[in-house]
Amino acid sequence: MFIRKLMMGLALFALAGFVHAFTGLEEGDDYAVISPAVSVADNGKVQVVELFWYGCPACYRLEPHLESWLKNKSDDIEFVRLPAIFNNPTWQLHAKAYYTAEVLGVVDDFHSPFFHAIHSLGKRMQSEAEIREFFLSLGVSGEKFDSTFSSFTVESRTRRAADLTNKYGITGVPALTVNGKFLVDGPMARTYENMFVTINKLAEQESVKMVKR
Repeated sequence: MFIRKLMMGLALFALAGFVHAFTGLEEGDDYAVISPAVSVADNGKVQVVELFWYGCPACYRLEPHLESWLKNKSDDIEFVRLPAIFNNPTWQLHAKAYYTAEVLGVVDDFHSPFFHAIHSLGKRMQSEAEIREFFLSLGVSGEKFDSTFSSFTVESRTRRAADLTNKYGITGVPALTVNGKFLVDGPMARTYENMFVTINKLAEQESVKMVKR
């Protein structure tokens, strides 16, 4: 066990040294190493994951910066939204709302307006009834919402989101991860703009490593 922990420590030390040499970033200051790393799909792209909660004011304020980054991100980056789930029923409820929108194919109509409803219109969205009413305002039928919200697909994606939240080891949101290896959150980034500067550097490093394989 001691040898295994020592080897893991040496591997993380070497990784931190490589990252600093390539990007100029400091582990623990600009980013954190996710250990063990979370596996991602091997599709030739660097995966960037945003962990968020609709009730989080900082996540809401991040949105315009994120949208700007998405318009200009490298083509070799795959972006994934992941509603974080801690031990709180509202976080799970909002995750189910997100995955309901995903399954119904209305994420683009749902995502920003749902944030806006909570933070600008003062709607709490803490019950299934409130969320159902919101989906009806998007033109989704009550029957379609009911069957989807309680479906196996939405339930399984929500369980996976909770599992990934735990595996990424985050302590709050918003947080961004790169290829399941690196984590950047607000305290480390210090500004929203710097968060994406860091993400771009880490993603570029991962992209170069993938090309060299």
